[in-house]
Amino acid sequence: MTDSSAPNSPFVDRHIGLRPADIDSMLATLGHDSLESLMDAAVPGGIRAAAHLDLPEAATEDAVARELRHLAALNSPAEAMIGCGYHATITPPVIRRNVLEDPSWYTAYTPYQPEISQGRLEALINFQTVIGDLTGLPTANSSLLDEGTAAAEAMTLVRRGNRKAEGPFVIDADALPQTIDVVRTRGEAMGIEVVVADLTDGLPEGELSGLLVQYPGVSGRIIDPRPLIEAAHDRNALVVVAADLLALTLLEAPGEMGADVVVGSSQRFGVPLFYGGPHAGFMSVSAGLERHLPGRLVGVSIDAEGRPAYRLALQTREQHIRRDKATSNICTAQVLLAVVASMYAVYHGPEGLKAIAQRAHDYAARIAAALSAGGVEVVNETFFDTLTARVPGQAAHVVAAARALGVHLRLVDADHVGLSTSETTTPSTVSSVLRAFGVPAPDTDVAAPTAIPAELERRTDYLTHEVFDTHRSETQMLRYLRRLSARDYALDRGMIPLGSCTMKLNATTEMEPISLPGFADLHPFAPAEDAGGYRRLVDDLEGWLAEVTGYDQVSIQPNAGSQGEFAGLLAIRGFHAANHGANGGADGGGPVRNVCLIPSSAHGTNAASAVMAGMKVVVVKAGDDGAVDLNDLHMQCEKYADTLAAIMVTYPSTHGAYEDSITELCKIVHDHGGQVYVDGANLNALLGYAKPGEFGGDVSHLNLHKTFCIPHGGGGPGVGPVAVRAHLAPYLPSHPMHPETEKRMGIGPISAAPYGSAGILPISWAYIRLMGGPGLTRATAVAVLSANYIAHRLREHFPVLYRGHGGLVAHECILDVRGLTKDSGVSVDDVAKRLVDYGFHAPTMSFPVAGTLMVEPTESEDLAEIDRFCDAMIAIRGEIDQVQAGEWSPEESPLRHAPHTARALVGEWDRSYSRQVGVFPTGIDPDKYWPPVGRIDQAYGDRNLVCACPPPEAFAE
Repeated sequence: MTDSSAPNSPFVDRHIGLRPADIDSMLATLGHDSLESLMDAAVPGGIRAAAHLDLPEAATEDAVARELRHLAALNSPAEAMIGCGYHATITPPVIRRNVLEDPSWYTAYTPYQPEISQGRLEALINFQTVIGDLTGLPTANSSLLDEGTAAAEAMTLVRRGNRKAEGPFVIDADALPQTIDVVRTRGEAMGIEVVVADLTDGLPEGELSGLLVQYPGVSGRIIDPRPLIEAAHDRNALVVVAADLLALTLLEAPGEMGADVVVGSSQRFGVPLFYGGPHAGFMSVSAGLERHLPGRLVGVSIDAEGRPAYRLALQTREQHIRRDKATSNICTAQVLLAVVASMYAVYHGPEGLKAIAQRAHDYAARIAAALSAGGVEVVNETFFDTLTARVPGQAAHVVAAARALGVHLRLVDADHVGLSTSETTTPSTVSSVLRAFGVPAPDTDVAAPTAIPAELERRTDYLTHEVFDTHRSETQMLRYLRRLSARDYALDRGMIPLGSCTMKLNATTEMEPISLPGFADLHPFAPAEDAGGYRRLVDDLEGWLAEVTGYDQVSIQPNAGSQGEFAGLLAIRGFHAANHGANGGADGGGPVRNVCLIPSSAHGTNAASAVMAGMKVVVVKAGDDGAVDLNDLHMQCEKYADTLAAIMVTYPSTHGAYEDSITELCKIVHDHGGQVYVDGANLNALLGYAKPGEFGGDVSHLNLHKTFCIPHGGGGPGVGPVAVRAHLAPYLPSHPMHPETEKRMGIGPISAAPYGSAGILPISWAYIRLMGGPGLTRATAVAVLSANYIAHRLREHFPVLYRGHGGLVAHECILDVRGLTKDSGVSVDDVAKRLVDYGFHAPTMSFPVAGTLMVEPTESEDLAEIDRFCDAMIAIRGEIDQVQAGEWSPEESPLRHAPHTARALVGEWDRSYSRQVGVFPTGIDPDKYWPPVGRIDQAYGDRNLVCACPPPEAFAE
């Protein structure tokens, strides 16, 4: 085992917040003389890894930056005209620099504490307004993972929304090919029949539960969806339209034509191609379907002073509450990318967006006219920006000729070539395309006729709210972005001590490479030979992740932790089907292996993912110490011995403890024919010390946005790779357009792009390369040290609910507020909101135990910040003591009135405590964070659901 106290690279000391003297002091407080002594006491010996991490030696920041520039240069983006739902776009520099590359935006957490997330929430309600306006439906969510998974979510939504409907889900044969395959993967797992049909002559015969129409189609063709919508409605089915967001500035809104659900991607609204992601998918729904929406929904409520305030609406849909009854397993969204897309719309406004769309259409029309004049047949007479050209036997030649001229076209088949114009298309691009087809370029002064059907031209207004007509100059835009970011609390302000979320440093050296053109501008379906840098990066990263986890193979396709869970369960499902018959039954004819055991303490997404994978959830009890009750596990394994598929277990446990029983748990499940899924959410407590693939796990998903430094981005992006033992490797996600031919056949894709959110993989690659094995090991030990130090300092003020091996916690600890609530009336919410007045984001509230706070300091926080947090918690306990002593009632206390705004200081002060106690509890602070709103009334927002930009007069005094 590598000594985690050994010398490290200079970056390790930048990443880890504690200085050597701090570490010595904290260890002495805990009664240990070294980090190794602490980890020997904390981590059960039975799971300790036998050898150090076999990773490249840690490199300097300058060296890693040079290596990544070299990898980016090995990619050849060319001019991306492949289409298929991914389009070249221009990220306005003011948005790139002040959102995508700004830590005040990208280091924020999911806005579960809305009082300190108002800027992000306003940006997201702008996004929802953009989607709702352009699609013509009243309610849109605040982003999904990509277009393919949005379509799959829509398939399940229409079945929930219309339970009387029967029959298959029918999908347009002219839909994006990756969307078809993602929907098929999801449908097969959930037992939903998916039928792909050519809709040229109407719907197929028979019943159907839902219909998906692509508008425009992947071929470029634009069909009038109204007859299909009417026919589907006549058969009691709901209709999903997958739409191009930019096209909807010129095409009539699907909602105006009767669509029930509209899905798509907002990528071409200023979000780089990123070799497939991250991009914000979207979904909007008709009235009556709001409560079936997956993902997140931003709504408008009021604060304690009766003023409008934003918050997440309908939170009872969250997986941690509904578990196996959840509408979806989605946990992360694509918030940062949704913010970029919303700001793109704010910056350009309706006129600017329409001009961009019209220019793209005009270039497509000119190419179509020139091809036709040159004797090349254009298959689709109607189009927005995409053409399919017929060149019998010459398609590969045309695509190769275009590539030689710096343009990527789409090879449809041997006889057809596809091409899509975009915001970046120029006259030079047009000339290169036409040269590839061997036809002369047209006179650039001659406009081609429109190819948008007159009956489908846009007639309804959009983006009429003043926010889309106010920020035209860069100065205005810059100030708007600054104003919103100032209303939020992110890691650039202070510690975000959220348990199970691992809000650690996202180093600048890790972040900078994602903007390099070689990483940012490559289309996901570009030829493999033009993506050599990505291939090497992915190979490195998958190999390193396999090494640190003890597994044999890794897929980075899942673009969120929830998708990684789903992929892991599909691998287990595929294994059982292959080894025990088509239905997973013993010897091909026995009972189906579909039971998934889930401890009561598990992440809520676990249960939702199991249901999505077609499994039946059976809960296993936890003991008084928070550990899985092995007696109950034995009983459940015996009860379901013939049908047991898997157990999903988090290690260290969700209770923040290293359980001694994990190896025995794995053996029990294996002895009964099940597979062990180890949730990798808490891998930050294992790196360098234990490997799930060695202590009994068969499969794990990892959260690169937790342990491996991809920033949370306000609730997304994330990456959730799935790692498996060799026997499950054949059942990892595949993709029919994968650049690696051996990965084109298999269980199917679970994300739209072959490599998921590839554009942010350089962040985790850089982190591992900068830290090396000893650095990662030291980071683990310091994270565990910091958590135990907090538990020790606060133990007399707030009971620590669970401890594990050696009486120690792992990388997080749970503080129990329930007794204090019972005795004083002060709730866990009161403590969380009061922490804002002390300058902190609250820890995780009421998960995994109601009425508690789960605290995780990570390895990146310094001792002064950790002590500042402990001091704040101790001071809040003192305020609770005053309530208990009768000095304040709970309702009159500063805890119940928290957080205190600057507005609260104005006018008469009639509270039972001083202004200074309310707003400056630690003394006058010139850098104090002022929450923009008071405590928000959550129930009011659900009773009065408003999910689009409120009118300006709503904010008037």
